[in-house]
Amino acid sequence: MTFTKATKTKSKLRLALTGTAGSGKTLGSLLIAQGLGGRIAMIDTENGSGNVYSDICDYDICGLSAPYDPRKYIQCIHEAEKLGYDIIIIDSISHEWACEGGCLDLHTRECASGKGNSFTAWGKITPLHNLFVQALTASPCHIIATIRSKTDHVIGDNRQVIKVGLAPIQRDGIEYEFGTVFDISASHLATVNKDRTGLFPDTPFTITPKVGEALRNWLNNNTDTDKKKGGEG
Repeated sequence: MTFTKATKTKSKLRLALTGTAGSGKTLGSLLIAQGLGGRIAMIDTENGSGNVYSDICDYDICGLSAPYDPRKYIQCIHEAEKLGYDIIIIDSISHEWACEGGCLDLHTRECASGKGNSFTAWGKITPLHNLFVQALTASPCHIIATIRSKTDHVIGDNRQVIKVGLAPIQRDGIEYEFGTVFDISASHLATVNKDRTGLFPDTPFTITPKVGEALRNWLNNNTDTDKKKGGEG
């Protein structure tokens, strides 16, 4: 075994946007993709809602319907890679976990088949989910994924009812697979849940293409080689 010096290299974006229905996850993902630049592919599980924003920027869309088996997601991701897209938006990955044909549904069906118990059923389903996660993390494309949040309602200071997002609807710990995670509020403002870049403020902010531009510059330029070049000037 050998150890080598750690160095920063150019990398691909792994970004997740979480939020309740109507918070603006789809629009936000497209605005960020626009700022990143390049060909955009969208995997749409939201019954064609991705087509609503066709006036924002150019992108191609692939509709994914039930059953939301992890293997269907993987097939779509690999197809987008083969076709040479630079950015893949997956809207949303919640279906892979919690909707018809997703992992929870597959687990329930496996248990009902009488071929084993809950534990042995997860032994069959977890590898499928892990392959899906691997497709996200190993892709040569930028990956932007939206995740639905569980919804609750609270009373605000002015006694208005406010819709708030709770835990993301995906397997626990999915946030670890992304370098950056934005939580989108019902008022369409983003807050940082996780950020390895250090680019974004602690206060809520509006997503614009400039967010994608900032991420692109960080991904492309925040390397040890670039820093040395900058010092030589």
